[in-house]
Amino acid sequence: MTKSPDFDAVSVAVALADVARAATLPLFRALSHVENKKTEGFDPVTEADRGAERAMRSVLAELRPDDGINGEEYGVQPGSSGWTWFLDPVDGTRAFVAGLPSWTTLIGLVDEAGDAVVGLIDQPVLDERYIGTPEGSVLRSAGAEAALSVSACNDLRKAVISTTDPFIMTPAEQGAWTHLRHTAPLVRYGLDAYAYARLAAGTIDLVAEAGLAPHDTAALIPVIRGAGGLACDWRGQPATPGGQIVCASGPELLEQALISLRRSAD
Repeated sequence: MTKSPDFDAVSVAVALADVARAATLPLFRALSHVENKKTEGFDPVTEADRGAERAMRSVLAELRPDDGINGEEYGVQPGSSGWTWFLDPVDGTRAFVAGLPSWTTLIGLVDEAGDAVVGLIDQPVLDERYIGTPEGSVLRSAGAEAALSVSACNDLRKAVISTTDPFIMTPAEQGAWTHLRHTAPLVRYGLDAYAYARLAAGTIDLVAEAGLAPHDTAALIPVIRGAGGLACDWRGQPATPGGQIVCASGPELLEQALISLRRSAD
């Protein structure tokens, strides 16, 4: 069983989310410049991404100087404590650039064994902060806190499912997703990490994605598990940060999805 850290990791994660909000919100729907990280294709980055990560790294330098950092914009900084913070300052930069409030800031704490232990998914525009620990998951919003719990859905034929963009999947992965899409009655796209937050809150039942980086998923896993859901790879093994991931409200729904997903598992 995953153990909680021997320090107040939630307070640190909240401090990180606070400074990230201060960096991102003033630029939301007010961007003047967007850069492309790629020479072929399009992978946007903005000063909101970079400024938020710089701010979070500054907080960690003060509060947890011995911890490692793995951030999307500024890479890996080794630590000596056995703990590593995985930072995605703006997950869903395309949504951010388009002025859509589905982007989030992701903060995940991973132990020495590579297991994601504490996660925070922050949506500043909606003032929604989803926090997951081994003791459970909560939603903090408008000064209130409420426990999170996944839905009771156990049938793919009745499920609300989501993936961000099936066109970034391999052909085999697209085939697996197409089977899920044709089975489920309601499918939503383009939500990035916000889909996992809503799975933890019980309004989405299953999310499946592929080709993710560790900073994309480290925050998600504890939030899903703390709300009573399951987070696995496409073989059905417990998820670790990165790669293919499927999160579901319960074991029956997960197993139905894995019938298709296992065929294109890494």
